[in-house]
Amino acid sequence: MLKVVAEHYVKEECLEKFKELSKIIVEKTVALDEGCISYAVYQDTNNPLHCSMIEEWESQQMLDKHMKAAHFIETVPKIGECCEGKMVITLYKNLH
Repeated sequence: MLKVVAEHYVKEECLEKFKELSKIIVEKTVALDEGCISYAVYQDTNNPLHCSMIEEWESQQMLDKHMKAAHFIETVPKIGECCEGKMVITLYKNLH
């Protein structure tokens, strides 16, 4: 099992667009991507412009397949346009 945390710092003027786009990627990923255990977007309670996608995948292979899916390729660049700097992506594996 693999967990992904993708942190975004959203431009203030783009927060609503970010919310719309992140809803699309979550809904399509959950509906279409095999191996997706969970996929959600969270907003920092102290900084509403700091948002993270927290995902859980059955395997690296399933995550790789997700990143080649049409909805990912179409939506993620648009999400990036809403953000300051590059997103920080951290992959976690189960320690025990």
